[in-house]
Amino acid sequence: MRVLSSLVGLLLLPFRAPMLLVLFGVSAYMGLHWADVVPQLLNQADTPLQTQFAGPWFWPLQCAQALLVVVLCTMPDLLLRELSQLMAASKALTLVVTLLVVITGGLYLLHLAVLSEVLILAAAVLLARLDLTRLRLAPPPLLAAFALCSWVLAGILLGRALHQSLGGYLS
Repeated sequence: MRVLSSLVGLLLLPFRAPMLLVLFGVSAYMGLHWADVVPQLLNQADTPLQTQFAGPWFWPLQCAQALLVVVLCTMPDLLLRELSQLMAASKALTLVVTLLVVITGGLYLLHLAVLSEVLILAAAVLLARLDLTRLRLAPPPLLAAFALCSWVLAGILLGRALHQSLGGYLS
């Protein structure tokens, strides 16, 4: 009986924390948008490398980027503590980490559309975490990251499936 009530509580969680529904909607829209971008990238590809990136590598890289954003927004204190301890260990690691952050940030600034997607997803994840905190639900960081990553991937897959089932009529 207790298991059944826990399961019902878990199924009703998106309605108690509506920002989870917003996060799911944002990730579904991202999946829908990415499914629409792939044919455009294939048509605009000038080199074989661009064609190869737009084909089989596009979806894994976009999903990895989304998962990285979710993990960074779910466990910021844990990750920043580890990163600062790593940077305090040596000046060479400090330089490498700083250059990596600056180069990655510069690449995102060169492609503002990608930066806006990352910022929108990060805002939705942080709002969902705030809504869960309002309900006094604070799972361990790894469990929260896994749950939110699964939620975002489910939304992305739903958006992609919606695009495929409609045959691209939304674009």
